[in-house]
Amino acid sequence: MGPAQATASRLFPYPTPLPDSMNVIDKIEREQMKTDTPDFAAGDTVNVHSRVVEGGKERIQIFKGIVIGRRGAGINQAFTVRKISSGEGVERAFQLHSPKIAQIEVLKRGKVRRGKLNYLRNRIGKAASAVKTRDDREQA
Repeated sequence: MGPAQATASRLFPYPTPLPDSMNVIDKIEREQMKTDTPDFAAGDTVNVHSRVVEGGKERIQIFKGIVIGRRGAGINQAFTVRKISSGEGVERAFQLHSPKIAQIEVLKRGKVRRGKLNYLRNRIGKAASAVKTRDDREQA
C-alpha cells in the first residue's frame, strides 16, 4: 500500500456513501419529475401557465416571453423568461418540474447562437424581442 492510499484510508475510515442511498434519492427525484415538458431552449417564445393562489381560490396566470436561459439538471432544472411589460423589462425564473407550473407552450422557436441571452437585458424596444425564428429544431 502506497503513501497516498494510506492517507486516503486514514482520512475516510468508512467506505464512501453507499450507492443504494443515492439510488433511493434518484428514485424519489424521478418520481417527482414531470414527463410532459416540451423541448425548448434559449430564444424560444413560450407561454408559461402558472398556478396562482389568491385567497382561497386558485387560478392560472400566463406569462408570455422569451426564454433567456436554462440551468440545472434533473429535478433542479430551471429556466428564465423575459418579457417587456409597459415599456419595462420583466424577468421571471421558473422551476421546470414545479407543481406550480401547469403547462408550458412553445409559441415560436428562436434561432440563437448562445445558451444564455443576457444581452437582451441591455436592448430597448423592439430590439429586446428581436430573435430570429426558425421552423423546427435541428436533430443532434
